[in-house]
Amino acid sequence: MAKNKELEVLTQYEKARVIGARALQLAMDAPPLIKVPQGLLSAVTLSFLEYEKSAIPLRVVRTNEN
Repeated sequence: MAKNKELEVLTQYEKARVIGARALQLAMDAPPLIKVPQGLLSAVTLSFLEYEKSAIPLRVVRTNEN
């Protein structure tokens, strides 16, 4: 495992959780962190665009539970 966890790639489940959490925030009127493209109405699409631009201020913390 890499020493710097921020450089690790998220699993598909972690990515879905981060995008879903941000979409919920946006749906509850949180301000967008990127410029919203014209005609975009979906909170999920906007949160995906924020994820692609690394603008989401959420971090995944992995625990080592066995």
